[in-house]
Amino acid sequence: MKQDYGKNTYLFAGNAPYVEELYEAYLDNPGSVPENWRNYFNSMQNVPAVDGSGRSDVRHSPIITAFSERARQPYRALQPSTSAELERKRIAAQQMTAAYRFQGSLWANLDPLQRRERPHIPELDPAFYGFTDADMDLAFNISNTYFGPETASLRNLLQMLRNTYCRTIGAEFMYISDPAQKRWMQERLESIQATPDFSPRKKRRILERLTSAEGMERYLHTRYVGQRRFSLEGSESFIVALDEAIQRAGERGIQEIVLGMAHRGRLNVLVNIMGKMPNDLFAEFEGTKEVDVRSGDVKYHQGFVRDISTPGGPVHLSLAFNPSHLEIVNPVVEGSAKARMKHRNDEDGSQVLPILVHGDASFVGQGVVMETLNLAQTRGYSTGGTLHIVINNQIGFTTSDPRDSRSTLYCTDVVKMIEAPVLHVNGDDPEGVALAMQIALDFRMEFRKDVVVDVVCYRKLGHNEQDTPSMTQPLMYKKVENHPGVRHIYVEKLVSQGVTTEAVASGMMAEYKNRMDAGEPVIDPVFSNAISKSGSEWHPYLQTPGKTRVDTALPAEELKRLAERITTVPKDFKVHPLVERVLHDRLAMGRGEEMVDWGMGEHLAFASLLAAGFPVRLSGQDSGRGTFVHRHAVLHDQNRERWDAGTYIPLQHVSDDQADFTVIDSVLSEEAVLGFEYGYSTAAPNTLTIWEAQFGDFANGAQVVIDQFITSGEAKWGRSSGLVMMLPHGYEGQGPEHSSARLERYLQLCAEDNIQVVQPSCASQIFHVLRRQMLRMYRKPLIIMTPKSLLRNKDASSHIDELAKGEFRPLIGEVDSNVKRNTVERVLVCSGKVYYDLVNERQKREKWDTAIIRMEELYPFPHELFARAIKGFSSCTEVMWVQDEPQNQGAWLQIHPNLLAGMQMGQKLSVASRPASSSPAVGYLDMHLEQQEALLDAAFSRMKGLVIIR
Repeated sequence: MKQDYGKNTYLFAGNAPYVEELYEAYLDNPGSVPENWRNYFNSMQNVPAVDGSGRSDVRHSPIITAFSERARQPYRALQPSTSAELERKRIAAQQMTAAYRFQGSLWANLDPLQRRERPHIPELDPAFYGFTDADMDLAFNISNTYFGPETASLRNLLQMLRNTYCRTIGAEFMYISDPAQKRWMQERLESIQATPDFSPRKKRRILERLTSAEGMERYLHTRYVGQRRFSLEGSESFIVALDEAIQRAGERGIQEIVLGMAHRGRLNVLVNIMGKMPNDLFAEFEGTKEVDVRSGDVKYHQGFVRDISTPGGPVHLSLAFNPSHLEIVNPVVEGSAKARMKHRNDEDGSQVLPILVHGDASFVGQGVVMETLNLAQTRGYSTGGTLHIVINNQIGFTTSDPRDSRSTLYCTDVVKMIEAPVLHVNGDDPEGVALAMQIALDFRMEFRKDVVVDVVCYRKLGHNEQDTPSMTQPLMYKKVENHPGVRHIYVEKLVSQGVTTEAVASGMMAEYKNRMDAGEPVIDPVFSNAISKSGSEWHPYLQTPGKTRVDTALPAEELKRLAERITTVPKDFKVHPLVERVLHDRLAMGRGEEMVDWGMGEHLAFASLLAAGFPVRLSGQDSGRGTFVHRHAVLHDQNRERWDAGTYIPLQHVSDDQADFTVIDSVLSEEAVLGFEYGYSTAAPNTLTIWEAQFGDFANGAQVVIDQFITSGEAKWGRSSGLVMMLPHGYEGQGPEHSSARLERYLQLCAEDNIQVVQPSCASQIFHVLRRQMLRMYRKPLIIMTPKSLLRNKDASSHIDELAKGEFRPLIGEVDSNVKRNTVERVLVCSGKVYYDLVNERQKREKWDTAIIRMEELYPFPHELFARAIKGFSSCTEVMWVQDEPQNQGAWLQIHPNLLAGMQMGQKLSVASRPASSSPAVGYLDMHLEQQEALLDAAFSRMKGLVIIR
């Protein structure tokens, strides 16, 4: 606690920042500040947080109003004491400074269309603090600012504050709790009064960027009239922003940038930033381009990779493929960036930078934005800070009224949840845009935090080029029609400064058009044929056929060694008694003394892959322990609960030269986390990347990722992934929301060998399928319907020999010796837990004329194996598919054509299932048991209902 508060009062000007920080600490926790300060701040709570007119709708800091009112009132009572009045004015000057830091953005000149008058903000008016014109030449100590001089007149102080916080850059950062970050932003802005001081050469580069941005839109608008391109017109300064970000990043040591953006301006970025050949773009407009992917996608969804020249050397820039689902690319970009960081041993984002480009309406409207932001500072998902750019054209499709578009003041307010600073900037000031990007990039590199640049601009045309926005925004578009354009404004500025001439500016536009006519690259130099470290690793997997077999067995001695390593804990580490029993049993399993259960089969697969050099990354809610308490990948010391010393992960101690094992208890998110892991998998083919749902149907919350990326990304974009999804699935009477992983949805999405869908029924099968996923030179997403009750079902366990000698079996035939193949009249085909229900029911009924086949791989369907299995039962006349799910769900509707194709002529096919239902399962246990009994009865009774004859 400071003992000397200043000359006459502890609120002396030089101590104002100290007081301000104390007050912020008081707001968070009153007990964190000394008692005398707490009493003082308590007394301020009775001061109204409004001005004399009762105005309270402007958002402002309580300390500004409270200090100004508190400081003003008592000293008025002391008049005419000259020293007291002077002290009051000194305090008032400091509070006015704080007001501009907090609220200056509200008065900044940000809208190129000037549709609304600047609001009246009392806290920014000197009169609010009792100042008059007679006070303007009074000198004040401003050593707590970064304007330069120790003292300044009130007039000069006011001008510097307005220059810094109220011109074309509006900064928001005072809500940040870290004083160092706030001071950094204050110094960076105030030391230059938020005013760029660029060289003529720099200004000409900005003009070139604007010329490219506007030139391309003009060219396409003329050549391809009415075709959709999601024009950047009105937002051309975005190209300046992105160019500045890349150049500055390269200068600061960044080696790779992963860029995600939706449609608007994407074609402009491809040509003017990434150097895509205009001829290639024209071919896409004309629909004549030959692509090497099955279905392809529209031109404004396409990704691209290229090395870009910067002052710090080439930077590898990857533009992520993006569907029409706006912000859904955000977590995909973050995951890809994380994988690239891992490849480069980049722990903090010093070499890899994610950049996300947003629209204003989608940034505030799409929930995946918040989910992705919430990952930013977590251990498993942090990428060292993301640079966000908002193309804020002040209209979302047809909605421009803020009362309809959001409930917040700014479209960027969501980032305040992670205390990311925001720099709002007028898009008509391209130099201000470039400066804002420099500040943002430097902040990210300094603090490894997200930062946002909100480029406030407008949209000259409609949402697409076939839209007529004046139908719904007549007044807005009258202003748009009369706007000269940012390039025109900037040319006039540079001509007046003598930096260029009208003739030179016109020549730049003509030269750009000539390059477009010739189909030549419009930026130079560009390093071509560049492949990032992560991208190069995909080549070996792209030509291998999916049916290639691989040996997944592991010698018994190695299994034993691995079992010992993953069941050993440090001597001073106290394991929970129940977990200790699990480790004891697993050690016995590894020695062949007990049957291997699911958790051990999974662990041995992970351990063996790690020992072979394959990293494993597993994430999901409760994945460390396992939702059903079967995994125990992370052990917790019962005598300690420190985050940095209270856990032990045996799989990180398999061998001295093993690969990395990462297990993450994810945030409570499906969409963003699954998108992140998909992005990670696309950049890390040598890593077993797994996302596990807490319950299988929780993947519903990430359906966009499944539909638009995981199952169709290869067909649309040629983008490969080896992601594994583990989805707990099984009907055990737990109700509609905890039974079905919606197997039918994944099977419906299957085509062209795009994914693999399996439902393993025993421990050896999960062991082999996980190993197969990595050991085969073949990568496709793997969807695993994992069990719940089978995790501890003895019948679902395997002998260690099945791991040492076997392989993953897509189909498992009849295994009971009581069933004689030549006497079988009916074959039941099933998948998953219901197999064990059928086996037990057959035993009870002694129906040995009925064989049971397990379908372990539902897609790709094992046609040859199934046909061979059916053919082996020479007396069989009936084939029945049996499933736990309702008849309109599960595998039946997708699988029955495959079953028919493998059956013999004259054989009948039918289905036993729960009745068709709109809900995945019933909610009452007695109804569940009743349906289960009826299902089993149908499986062993005469065929009735639906029958299909081969």
